[in-house]
Parts: sequence; C-alpha cells; structure tokens
Amino acid sequence: MIKSMTGFGRCEVSDGERKFTVEMKGVNHRYLDINIRMPKKLNCFETAIRNLIKQSILRGKVDLFIQYEDLSENQMSLRYNGALAKEYLVYLKQMEEQFSLENDIRVSTLSRYPEVLTMEEQVLDEEELWNSLKRVMDGAVKRFISTRAAEGEALKKDILIKLDGMLELVEFIEERSPQIITRYREKLENKVKELLEDTQIEDSRIAAEVVLFADKICTDEEVVRLRSHIVHMKETLNSEEAGIGRKLDFIAQEMNREANTILSKANDLDISNVGINLKTEIEKVREQIQNIE
Repeated sequence: MIKSMTGFGRCEVSDGERKFTVEMKGVNHRYLDINIRMPKKLNCFETAIRNLIKQSILRGKVDLFIQYEDLSENQMSLRYNGALAKEYLVYLKQMEEQFSLENDIRVSTLSRYPEVLTMEEQVLDEEELWNSLKRVMDGAVKRFISTRAAEGEALKKDILIKLDGMLELVEFIEERSPQIITRYREKLENKVKELLEDTQIEDSRIAAEVVLFADKICTDEEVVRLRSHIVHMKETLNSEEAGIGRKLDFIAQEMNREANTILSKANDLDISNVGINLKTEIEKVREQIQNIE
C-alpha cells in the first residue's frame, strides 16, 4: 500500500472517570521524527507511545498532541500528619511553661499549622491509565494512517499517468533516432556532390562518416535504461512493498541521469524538445515521491 507522509488523525475517548484526546499531524521528512506534547503526569508513557507509533509509521515528521482530564470526584485526598501535630503540641507545651503563657491551642488552630493537613493527588493506577491511553492512541493512529493511505493512492494514480506519458516520449525518441541518421546521410551526400560536382566519392567514405555521426548521437543504451527505470518504478508502485519512498527517489534520480545524457547527445530539435519534456515530467514525479513514505 502506497502511503503519503502527510496525514491527520484525531480520537477522543471518555470512560466517565477520565477523558483523553489525541491528535496526530504528519508531513514529509527524510526519517521518522516524532514530537510529543502531553501533560507531565503522562511522561512515564513516552517510550511506550513512541514504540506504538513506530509499529505503523516508517517515515515522516509526526506531531502528537495528547490532552488528559481526570473527571473523577476523588482526584485529591487529605493527608493527616499525626506525628507532626504531636510534635507541635510538645513544643507549644514547652513554650507555655517557659514563658508562663496561656496555652489556648485548639484543634482548628493546630490543623492550620504547616504540613499537619495536606492535600495530595491520588496515586494513579499506571496500568489502567495506559490501557485507556493506548485505546485512544490506537484510534488516532488508525485514522492517521487512513488519511495517509488515501493521499498515497491519489499520488500513485497521478505518478502512473505521468510514467505512461514518459513511455510515449521514449517511444518517440526510439522512432525518431533512425530518421535523423538517414537525413544526415542524405544531407552529407548532397553537400559532397555540391562541393565536388561531378567528382565521384566512394560510398564507403560517406558510410564511415555516417557511422561516426551515428555513434556520436546514439542514445540506444540510455533509452533502454530509461525505459527499464520507468517500468521498474511502475512495478514498485503496484507492489505491496512497504516504505518504498527512498527506493522510488533513487529510481527517479537514475531516470533523470539518463534523460540528461539523451538531451546532451540530441542533434535534433524534436528530440531536444522531447528530452526537455522528459526532464520536466521526471522532476514532477520526484517532487511527488518526496511525500511517499
């Protein structure tokens, strides 16, 4: 399946006690680059989150946003430090005796002394919390991959159309090349006759010159390789191979190399124009390939 590196996925799950919202956004990148923004209390799950994403995504810059709300009524608990309260009373008793003061301490007063009564968050069950987070992560990843696959399929169709167009251009070059040599021979013979008038010149001399010219402009090898690369790219796009973006980019580079050589050898305006069109189409394909995983 061809997948684009551009995608978006969102999932929200609430089970009554907690609510998770996960959003994923992806763009093209040479490697897999995952950026996570989430509440500090979920930091312990960062490695597990990255491993979960890596199971389904091979390349791309992925921005992950996680929101968490605790909806339970027992989020906080009251903690009483009896040992500290007792110690306060001991020192207050000493102050009463030392300074002859009235000890008017009351429970309500003592409870307001630092650290006697404190509020603290309930200890979270990490396994239960991860199970809830994983469920919403799975949903977001699934939607994210779905959008990538849809865009990937659109890219595939467009690239295949462009490759078919390139094959037509290659066929034109194959048909045109022999005609150039024939025309060159005719022009050479006419030029020689015009210069030498009635003087005879051996056909072998003309043939040798034509051979040299043909060898100079011959693009048979380049055309064969270019056709092979185009067919190879089509086969790769239609395969079930995963993570083909780098492979396609390499094939496109080789296609561009052959097109450059054909253009440099061109000794005909029509072939030059076709060579330019080939390079233009290859560049368009390369730009699209940059967004394939």
